[in-house]
Amino acid sequence: MSNLILAAQTNAGMGGNFSFLIIIILMFVVMYFTMIRPGKKQQNQRKTMLDGMKKGDRIVTIGGLHGVIDSIDTTAGTVVVDADGIFLTFNRTAIRDVHPAEAASETPVAEPKEETHDASSETTVGQEPASDDKKSDDADQKDDQK
Repeated sequence: MSNLILAAQTNAGMGGNFSFLIIIILMFVVMYFTMIRPGKKQQNQRKTMLDGMKKGDRIVTIGGLHGVIDSIDTTAGTVVVDADGIFLTFNRTAIRDVHPAEAASETPVAEPKEETHDASSETTVGQEPASDDKKSDDADQKDDQK
Protein backbone atom coordinates (compact mmCIF):
# COMPACT_ATOMS: atom_id res chain seq x y z
CA MET A 1 0.00 0.00 0.00
CA SER A 2 2.88 2.36 0.79
CA ASN A 3 4.21 1.78 -2.75
CA LEU A 4 0.90 3.04 -4.16
CA ILE A 5 1.05 6.16 -2.03
CA LEU A 6 4.66 6.83 -3.07
CA ALA A 7 3.80 6.32 -6.73
CA ALA A 8 0.84 8.66 -6.39
CA GLN A 9 3.04 11.30 -4.76
CA THR A 10 5.71 11.18 -7.44
CA ASN A 11 3.35 11.12 -10.43
CA ALA A 12 0.73 13.57 -9.27
CA GLY A 13 1.00 17.10 -7.98
CA MET A 14 -0.13 18.31 -4.56
CA GLY A 15 -3.85 17.94 -5.38
CA GLY A 16 -3.44 14.35 -6.64
CA ASN A 17 -2.64 12.91 -3.21
CA PHE A 18 -5.79 14.27 -1.64
CA SER A 19 -8.10 13.08 -4.44
CA PHE A 20 -6.56 9.59 -4.37
CA LEU A 21 -7.19 9.36 -0.62
CA ILE A 22 -10.81 10.51 -1.04
CA ILE A 23 -11.45 7.90 -3.74
CA ILE A 24 -10.10 5.10 -1.51
CA ILE A 25 -12.23 6.27 1.44
CA LEU A 26 -15.34 6.46 -0.75
CA MET A 27 -14.72 2.92 -2.00
CA PHE A 28 -14.59 1.61 1.59
CA VAL A 29 -17.76 3.52 2.54
CA VAL A 30 -19.68 2.16 -0.46
CA MET A 31 -18.45 -1.37 0.25
CA TYR A 32 -19.57 -1.08 3.88
CA PHE A 33 -23.10 0.03 3.01
CA THR A 34 -23.57 -2.47 0.16
CA MET A 35 -21.91 -5.60 1.55
CA ILE A 36 -20.96 -5.57 5.22
CA ARG A 37 -23.95 -3.85 6.82
CA PRO A 38 -26.69 -5.97 5.13
CA GLY A 39 -24.76 -9.14 5.98
CA LYS A 40 -24.60 -8.16 9.65
CA LYS A 41 -28.35 -7.37 9.64
CA GLN A 42 -29.18 -10.83 8.25
CA GLN A 43 -26.85 -12.46 10.75
CA ASN A 44 -28.56 -10.65 13.65
CA GLN A 45 -32.04 -11.59 12.36
CA ARG A 46 -31.03 -15.26 12.08
CA LYS A 47 -29.52 -15.24 15.59
CA THR A 48 -32.74 -13.70 16.96
CA MET A 49 -34.82 -16.34 15.15
CA LEU A 50 -32.71 -19.23 16.47
CA ASP A 51 -32.67 -17.82 20.01
CA GLY A 52 -36.46 -17.44 19.93
CA MET A 53 -37.17 -21.11 19.12
CA LYS A 54 -39.20 -23.04 21.66
CA LYS A 55 -40.87 -26.41 22.01
CA GLY A 56 -43.90 -26.78 19.74
CA ASP A 57 -42.72 -24.37 17.03
CA ARG A 58 -42.93 -25.59 13.44
CA ILE A 59 -39.57 -25.53 11.65
CA VAL A 60 -38.06 -26.21 8.24
CA THR A 61 -34.46 -27.44 8.00
CA ILE A 62 -31.97 -26.43 5.33
CA GLY A 63 -32.59 -29.84 3.77
CA GLY A 64 -36.33 -29.12 3.45
CA LEU A 65 -37.54 -31.36 6.30
CA HIS A 66 -40.67 -30.02 8.02
CA GLY A 67 -41.33 -30.84 11.65
CA VAL A 68 -42.17 -29.67 15.16
CA ILE A 69 -39.57 -28.93 17.83
CA ASP A 70 -39.66 -31.56 20.58
CA SER A 71 -36.72 -30.34 22.67
CA ILE A 72 -33.82 -27.89 22.48
CA ASP A 73 -30.36 -28.44 24.01
CA THR A 74 -28.69 -25.01 24.12
CA THR A 75 -25.42 -26.29 25.61
CA ALA A 76 -24.86 -28.83 22.82
CA GLY A 77 -26.50 -26.59 20.19
CA THR A 78 -28.95 -29.27 19.03
CA VAL A 79 -32.66 -29.49 18.37
CA VAL A 80 -34.79 -32.65 18.45
CA VAL A 81 -37.46 -32.47 15.74
CA ASP A 82 -40.62 -34.57 15.55
CA ALA A 83 -41.31 -35.30 11.88
CA ASP A 84 -44.54 -37.37 11.86
CA GLY A 85 -43.50 -39.52 14.81
CA ILE A 86 -39.85 -39.82 13.81
CA PHE A 87 -37.55 -37.96 16.18
CA LEU A 88 -34.43 -36.51 14.53
CA THR A 89 -31.61 -34.49 16.08
CA PHE A 90 -30.24 -31.49 14.18
CA ASN A 91 -27.73 -28.75 14.90
CA ARG A 92 -29.36 -25.40 15.56
CA THR A 93 -27.56 -24.03 12.51
CA ALA A 94 -29.45 -26.52 10.29
CA ILE A 95 -32.76 -24.70 10.95
CA ARG A 96 -33.80 -22.47 8.04
CA ASP A 97 -37.27 -21.21 9.07
CA VAL A 98 -39.12 -21.09 12.37
CA HIS A 99 -42.89 -20.61 12.52
CA PRO A 100 -44.17 -19.97 16.05
CA ALA A 101 -46.79 -22.40 17.37
CA GLU A 102 -49.41 -19.64 17.80
CA ALA A 103 -49.09 -18.47 14.19
CA ALA A 104 -49.19 -22.03 12.86
CA SER A 105 -52.50 -22.77 14.62
CA GLU A 106 -54.11 -19.47 13.59
CA THR A 107 -53.47 -19.79 9.86
CA PRO A 108 -56.68 -20.66 8.09
CA VAL A 109 -56.80 -23.90 6.18
CA ALA A 110 -57.99 -23.48 2.62
CA GLU A 111 -61.14 -25.44 1.96
CA PRO A 112 -61.24 -27.53 -1.22
CA LYS A 113 -63.28 -26.01 -4.01
CA GLU A 114 -66.28 -27.91 -5.29
CA GLU A 115 -65.97 -29.05 -8.87
CA THR A 116 -68.76 -28.11 -11.24
CA HIS A 117 -69.18 -30.13 -14.37
CA ASP A 118 -71.65 -30.31 -17.20
CA ALA A 119 -73.57 -33.61 -17.32
CA SER A 120 -74.35 -33.23 -21.03
CA SER A 121 -70.68 -33.59 -21.98
CA GLU A 122 -70.26 -36.85 -20.08
CA THR A 123 -70.58 -40.28 -21.65
CA THR A 124 -71.23 -43.52 -19.86
CA VAL A 125 -69.64 -46.86 -20.51
CA GLY A 126 -71.16 -48.52 -23.56
CA GLN A 127 -72.76 -45.31 -24.79
CA GLU A 128 -71.34 -43.58 -27.83
CA PRO A 129 -70.83 -39.85 -27.65
CA ALA A 130 -73.38 -37.71 -29.47
CA SER A 131 -72.24 -36.39 -32.82
CA ASP A 132 -73.68 -33.92 -35.27
CA ASP A 133 -72.11 -35.49 -38.33
CA LYS A 134 -74.78 -36.88 -40.72
CA LYS A 135 -72.35 -39.13 -42.54
CA SER A 136 -71.61 -41.10 -39.40
CA ASP A 137 -75.35 -41.38 -38.65
CA ASP A 138 -76.01 -42.67 -42.18
CA ALA A 139 -73.22 -45.22 -41.86
CA ASP A 140 -74.66 -46.43 -38.53
CA GLN A 141 -78.12 -46.86 -40.08
CA LYS A 142 -76.70 -48.91 -42.97
CA ASP A 143 -74.84 -51.15 -40.51
CA ASP A 144 -78.05 -51.67 -38.51
CA GLN A 145 -80.00 -52.72 -41.66
CA LYS A 146 -77.52 -55.46 -42.58
